[in-house]
Amino acid sequence: MRRITQAQEEEEANIDITPMLDVTFIMLIFFIVTASFVKESGIDVNRPMAPTATVKEKANILVAIDANNTIWIDRRKVDLRSVAPNIERLHAENPQGSVVIQADKKASVDTLVGVMNASREAGVYNVAIAAQK
Repeated sequence: MRRITQAQEEEEANIDITPMLDVTFIMLIFFIVTASFVKESGIDVNRPMAPTATVKEKANILVAIDANNTIWIDRRKVDLRSVAPNIERLHAENPQGSVVIQADKKASVDTLVGVMNASREAGVYNVAIAAQK
């Protein structure tokens, strides 16, 4: 009779951690799916100084214009004619995001205005120009 109760006590003393692992795995998947990833434009730009510059929270579409007026989106060189489709695609992935243009100090105003017009053609009207504070 003693052996039966001892076997039952050993069986009850084991802790099954499988449900805890399931919950942890589901939480990990949830955080990965809901996390918003910041995509970099791909180049380092010398931005102009602006004492009134503010931090933009949901700037997920970054477009960079270097000193040679080359446009970069997602670490790729992009022609001005294909800026609108690229912004449209990125905006479809994150509708709350805005377009932030990182233009170099030596970049042409024509290129900057062209990128701004392309973003408006893509349906994104929340456009900002990056500057250093």
